[in-house]
Amino acid sequence: MISPLVLLVDDEVPFVETMTKRLNKRQLRVLPAYSGREALEKLEDNAVDVVILDVKMPGMDGIATLREIKRAHPLVEVIMLTGHATVETAVEGMRLGAFDYLMKPCEIEELLAKVGEATEKKSEHEQKIIAARMKEITLRRGM
Repeated sequence: MISPLVLLVDDEVPFVETMTKRLNKRQLRVLPAYSGREALEKLEDNAVDVVILDVKMPGMDGIATLREIKRAHPLVEVIMLTGHATVETAVEGMRLGAFDYLMKPCEIEELLAKVGEATEKKSEHEQKIIAARMKEITLRRGM
């Protein structure tokens, strides 16, 4: 199986560089982005499985970015990651469709587990869509 493509979005360059190296060592393919706008652009050109998204960013924050990701790419799973968690932000993120919400710093193994779970959920949704389309085609053909 091909490892998932993860879009890592955070305005802190050293954090993104360090996490990219750590995730690459664990066989994940990582695409870095340093703003919400850049993340949305990269989603248009890449078959991303999971987004790891910082909540607090200048300009377009994580909640606004999550809203746009889910509008344009509803099957992409998003893990919110922040050092500034509030209950309100977590509730809003989950309401908008975030897969999960983790605090910085988080253990790399916990993050890897969440990426694996999110990838599996995305794959299950894709398989259900394919099965529904195949059923529809079969019914239209009268088989």
